[in-house]
Amino acid sequence: MAGDGQTAVLDTAWAQIPHSPQATAGIGSFTRSRVERIISLAAGLGSVIVGLQAFVTALGSTDERPGWHEALMIAVFGSLAVMILACLIGRGVRIAAGGFALIYVLALIAWPIATAGVPPPSLEEPWIWLPLNLATLAAVLAFPFPLQIVWTAVTPVLFGIVRLVQVGFVQEYWLVVGLDVSFTLILGGVILTLGWLFRSMAVNVDETRARAVASYAKAAAADAAEQERVSVAALMHDSVLAALIAAERASTPRERTLAATMAREALTRLANTEQDAHEGTDEPWDAATLAVEIADAASELGVDVDVQRDLDPQSSPIPGRVARALTLAATQAVANALQHAGGAGLGVAVTTVGGRVRVEVHDAGEGFDLDAVPDDRLGIRASIVARVAAVGGKADLETGPHGTVVRLDWQEPLT
Repeated sequence: MAGDGQTAVLDTAWAQIPHSPQATAGIGSFTRSRVERIISLAAGLGSVIVGLQAFVTALGSTDERPGWHEALMIAVFGSLAVMILACLIGRGVRIAAGGFALIYVLALIAWPIATAGVPPPSLEEPWIWLPLNLATLAAVLAFPFPLQIVWTAVTPVLFGIVRLVQVGFVQEYWLVVGLDVSFTLILGGVILTLGWLFRSMAVNVDETRARAVASYAKAAAADAAEQERVSVAALMHDSVLAALIAAERASTPRERTLAATMAREALTRLANTEQDAHEGTDEPWDAATLAVEIADAASELGVDVDVQRDLDPQSSPIPGRVARALTLAATQAVANALQHAGGAGLGVAVTTVGGRVRVEVHDAGEGFDLDAVPDDRLGIRASIVARVAAVGGKADLETGPHGTVVRLDWQEPLT
């Protein structure tokens, strides 16, 4: 029927989706991941411009003692170059940015030692000041938000302290250093705020989309369930009720046989509700064909199953209606394993001995409580149990924390 057909299509599509950790993680962070990429690209391009200015300025610096100048330049600009490369290629951004932020702070701490005994050439800022806000930007890329705030506030203040230590706290430098610290605090605050704003917007968009999808899925499931109830009610009224009336009124052996046939056909149609399948001819199958049909049906669900075979060469042919019922029931069991166990440990085996046929489908999922399955869900009760029962077979199900096993048995009637 319509609702059951939609359910079958959804089950098939779900089975073909790769349930990898990467895919699952990306579903709820679509916008956030792209915003992070945009931020890293913008940070990389901006760092190139500011970094080149700082590098050119540092080349002619005479603030440091011999030996310190080259070491500080290699440490600061080397780590900055690694961060820029990571931002542009989009890999290892947090590690590279965190490394630059830490190295820059260590360079600031070492600045008074590197410049000890060297008179400042002028009131202008030293080259170590120019990448200061790049360290704030690196903290925004690498650290959690509370640590970003600390880095944005502490790094400019640390620069002010080491700069005053360098110049011996001479009063004429106080105003210049204060302006430098204020400028970097304001610009760092802007960078911090923009990063927080864009990320918050991205998270809100992802959460809103997730709620919308969940609401739609809930509504679709409710509509499918209602369509299923309507379809099953119509089927019960038209077929099963007619079979019950015929059985009640049967008074001769022929009428009883006819009523039994009607009941069997009603059960088969009930079992095949979501497939809209007809019983077809009763031309016999061999067991090998049954195994191939089950493997082909599993392949249509998006999984390749190597059906294990233990076939008795002397086994009797299987009536067509029985073989089709076993195939459809096994296919439903495979679909359940894919949907609810992710296909973990999925396996199928076909065994024949004389006139007996057994199809076993097992998985290594977490199992479930069969009694807790709602009465209006037909995946097990109708598509497996009732379908096999309609052709005179038996379906057994074992489930637990180590997996689920579905066994489908049919025995050729004794003549």
